[in-house]
Amino acid sequence: MIPHSRPFLPPHEEYSRYTQGIWQRQWLTNNGPLVQEFEAKIAAYLGVKFVSYLSSATTGLQCILRSLPRGGEIVTTPFSYVATAGAVFWEGFTPVFADIEADTLAINPEKAAALISNNTRAILTTHVYGLPANVTALQALADQHGIPIFYDGAHAFGVVHDERSLLSYGEYSVLSLHATKLFHTANGGLVVSRNEEGKKRIDAYRNFGHEGPNHFPNPGINGKNSEFHAALGLAMLPYADALLEKRRTQWNNYRDLLKELPSSSFLSPAPNTLHNGAYFPLLYFKSSKTTAIIAALAAEGIEARRYFYPALNTIAYMAGAPCPVAEKLSASAFCLPLHHHLSESEQERIAHIVLKHC
Repeated sequence: MIPHSRPFLPPHEEYSRYTQGIWQRQWLTNNGPLVQEFEAKIAAYLGVKFVSYLSSATTGLQCILRSLPRGGEIVTTPFSYVATAGAVFWEGFTPVFADIEADTLAINPEKAAALISNNTRAILTTHVYGLPANVTALQALADQHGIPIFYDGAHAFGVVHDERSLLSYGEYSVLSLHATKLFHTANGGLVVSRNEEGKKRIDAYRNFGHEGPNHFPNPGINGKNSEFHAALGLAMLPYADALLEKRRTQWNNYRDLLKELPSSSFLSPAPNTLHNGAYFPLLYFKSSKTTAIIAALAAEGIEARRYFYPALNTIAYMAGAPCPVAEKLSASAFCLPLHHHLSESEQERIAHIVLKHC
């Protein structure tokens, strides 16, 4: 079996050095010293200033949406994991789906502009596979209408765009640290805030709305993360550069092995972007071809994943207007296995099967 993803773990003794202190302090959660240390060190590593560590990226999305006036619409993307628009729906907003650009795979600014109304509270899009959205045009659109732009940067660990962290764009960005991600803390997520005021707001939201021991000016949620998860993050950090380097090498290896495919089949990071190689999607096949390739890989014990499927505007409880580009991409895109433990020979085997069935 070759799984689609498999987590990297640091040596157990390195993790246990952090957990010994947890036993000594018996401080397991509620913004403990390891959570604070992890926030400081991950912020420095990523090149951002204001980081809040939460139980998941989905909780992070809920918290950034909680910063808005209640009710109204969020212009969002139909091509993302269900958590993106699901958080919009869960927080009581109406998701309004703008079709995507064929190259960035994120919201098309022109399509988004046509959907903004007096009921629009924010724009929320995803840096799909770590590929930057059109951040300049989207920020200009948000500024024009006096609304914030939020980014689901779940895949954006280590991505640098125009010489700054991709997570530094927008009012808030969210990063996933789930076990399936290139860098993880078993479960968890970060919210990157534009300023200190934003961080204080998210820190209160993740802790039931506390501002001081007995002061609750706003509602909140139990979105804190534990010392055990922070310990894993701290033990993982010394390996972050190596994880990124190997993933980029594996990504380039796939690209070379599959060079016979049309160029439109591949993700194309912009020249001003240092991509992280987190995923290797194949794009814009016919849906029947995608199904056949996934089945052929499965028959050989190889797990490929349709990611993202289905298009979010087609899900019954939050269905929206047609988004032809997103729907076409969702019906065809799939990701090949990619993780730190994947060998070159396994990549060669996978590529051989893909080419055989194209």
